[in-house]
Amino acid sequence: MPKSIKGIFAPICTPFDDKGNIMLDHFAENMQKYAKTGLHGYLVLGSNGENKSLSSPEKEATLKIVLKYRNPAQAVMVGSIYESTMETIEFALMAQEAGADFITLLPPSYFKSVLKDSALIRYFTDVASALKIPCLLYKAPQFSGGLDLSIGLIKECAKHPNIQGLKDSSSSGIEKILKAVPDTFEVSSGTANTFFMAMMSGAVGGVLSIANYLPDKAVELYDYILAGDLQKAIQLDRLIVTSNMEISGNYGVAGVKYVMDLAGYKGGFPRLPLLPVPPEGDPALKESFKTLNIT
Repeated sequence: MPKSIKGIFAPICTPFDDKGNIMLDHFAENMQKYAKTGLHGYLVLGSNGENKSLSSPEKEATLKIVLKYRNPAQAVMVGSIYESTMETIEFALMAQEAGADFITLLPPSYFKSVLKDSALIRYFTDVASALKIPCLLYKAPQFSGGLDLSIGLIKECAKHPNIQGLKDSSSSGIEKILKAVPDTFEVSSGTANTFFMAMMSGAVGGVLSIANYLPDKAVELYDYILAGDLQKAIQLDRLIVTSNMEISGNYGVAGVKYVMDLAGYKGGFPRLPLLPVPPEGDPALKESFKTLNIT
């Protein structure tokens, strides 16, 4: 049966040492731990994975590790994020051959001024038409030079038989998307800040950075919502959002990796030019993690 993006997906990080060398053994160790959790799947090579800082061979190596160690019930989204249609398709075909379940597509943005809806619709549909596995739109203007996906573009792409859904990591507006697309088009929240309200409005899940360091806590929130236990869901959501603002909001990928280390995973360093968490950030991050971990 075709896989779904329902549930909690971890936007997994790529561990580096302090010289910027990728540590594939640490990455494999993380995956073996994640495979034993309640996670429904993974986003590989997204923003938390530092996609733009990896070479194509490194991307392929990380993907193969995820596919090797994942639980067979867990689905794998793969970011194919390039500026040209040709290069995007080339990498996506490799991921498809390797065994990925979904291809996630961030819009190209280098020539932002001329990339109107017509050009982006063709980009997304050309890639989707070249593949056998389904594609997901990736709405994240903070990672595409401010280039956003309009409701009209999303509605048009939702008509394509091989575009199955969308991951929305923007700060607001997911409710408008959910009202505009058919029920068969799966929409997933890409941030803890919108996850609860998105689920209440019809989203099918979330790709949440907390799942990198406390995967079962993220799944717990999802399960509360599905069960209709809204009192517990609201209480846990408040804690997660508050912690997310401190960890990911203030320090980005570096903050997520720092807390992964606290949780017993191998976060490692971000790759330059990203800097690690400064010493003055230690107390707040440790407190945020402690609060979530004991709740």
